[in-house]
Amino acid sequence: MAFGSAISREVCPPVARSRPFTCAAMERANVSQQEECATLIGVLASLIERVVARNKHCSPQSEGHCQKFAAFSGRCVPSISILQYLERIFAYAKCSDSCYVVAYLYIDRLLQQHPDLRITSLNIHRILIASILISAKFLDDRHYDNGHYARIGGISTKDLNQLEWSFLFLIDFRLHVNVNVYQSYCSHLEREVAFGGGYRIEKALEAVCADHRDSERCQTHSIPRIQGSGVQG
Repeated sequence: MAFGSAISREVCPPVARSRPFTCAAMERANVSQQEECATLIGVLASLIERVVARNKHCSPQSEGHCQKFAAFSGRCVPSISILQYLERIFAYAKCSDSCYVVAYLYIDRLLQQHPDLRITSLNIHRILIASILISAKFLDDRHYDNGHYARIGGISTKDLNQLEWSFLFLIDFRLHVNVNVYQSYCSHLEREVAFGGGYRIEKALEAVCADHRDSERCQTHSIPRIQGSGVQG
C-alpha cells in the first residue's frame, strides 16, 4: 500500500465523545464492541500466521541481518499461539479497537522499510507486543505503562523498553497515519472476514470504550504468567 498523499490528513489521537446511552444500551454496545474486536483479532492472527508459514520455508538469513533485528528474535518458539497471544493482549491491555489496526499498519510499515526482515515464529510475538504498545500510546488518551504490557507479553520491562525503541528507530518514528491509508487497511481487514454478518471495523478513530470500560483501565489486573512462554529473549 502506498503511503503519503498531496493532502496530509493525519490520524490524530482519539478524543472521547459523550453518548446519550442508557446503562442497558451501554452494556449492549460494549458487548457488541468486544465481539467485533474478537473478530478483528482473529483476522489479524490469520493474516500473520499465513506470513509466518510462508517464511518458514525460506533459507536461513545472514548473521549481519540477525544482528540488525536481534532485539525481536527469541531463543525458541513461544508455546502460546499468535491468536492466543493477541487474545491475551486484548483481555488485559484494554486498548481501543483501532490500536490493533494501527499496530498492523506499523508492522507493514516496518516490513516496507526493511524488506529483508522476515516475520517468523521466533520474532512475531515480540513484534506484536511492541507495535500494540506503541499504537496504544499514540492513539489512546489513557493506557497502561510498559511494566503492565511487559507482564502481558511475558517479557521483562527492560526487554520491552528495548523492543519499543528498536521498533521506533526502525520505522524512523513515523507514527502518524494518513486517514485514507487507515481506512484502506480497515477495508483490507474487512475483506479478510470469511463470513457474512455486515462486520465493519471502526473507521473513525475515536474512543470506542464506554465509561465503565474506561474505569477498568485504571484498575490493577492480575495477569497470569504465560506457561512455558519462550517469548522472553
